[in-house]
Amino acid sequence: NPRPRHSHCTEISFNASPLLSVQSQVIFRWWKISLRSEYRSAKPGETKETHENFLENSHLQVQIALIFGAKILDYVFNLCEGKFDFLERLSDNLLLNIISYLDLEDIARLSQTSRRFAKLCTSDKLWEQIVQSACDHITPDMRALAEDMGWRQMFFTNKLQLQRHLRKRKQRHGSQRSSQP
Repeated sequence: NPRPRHSHCTEISFNASPLLSVQSQVIFRWWKISLRSEYRSAKPGETKETHENFLENSHLQVQIALIFGAKILDYVFNLCEGKFDFLERLSDNLLLNIISYLDLEDIARLSQTSRRFAKLCTSDKLWEQIVQSACDHITPDMRALAEDMGWRQMFFTNKLQLQRHLRKRKQRHGSQRSSQP
């Protein structure tokens, strides 16, 4: 396979200030990288457009779609229209902390919005936080049981069933210890 004679490096950057929409712009930069002598002195290029002008600049939109794909173009459109998805940018740990304060019905609804939220809303880490906030004290036996059965399952198990599980677990581990030499 022969190597291409030249290639392009490109980037899109956003300078968006929620307070000053006059300064909000899309910046499209590109570099031509080539072994051909006529392109060696080529300087990087840059196009700056306000969000409003970008929404009307079909040529720049086509360039972004060709280089970065339709998803990035949609993302840029949303930014230019003021549609920011701040939740998508938060870390999992911070989201888990926030989700732990929601009502159970809201957690169930949130889990249906995306794969990421489905994973977070069913994660053991979240349900451990929920159990800890619902219980005054978590004994080592309760913690061990939760590790076996999962924190979510433990949360939805009623107290009688939980006591039965704890008794069985103690008996099982007690008989294992007594059978060891």
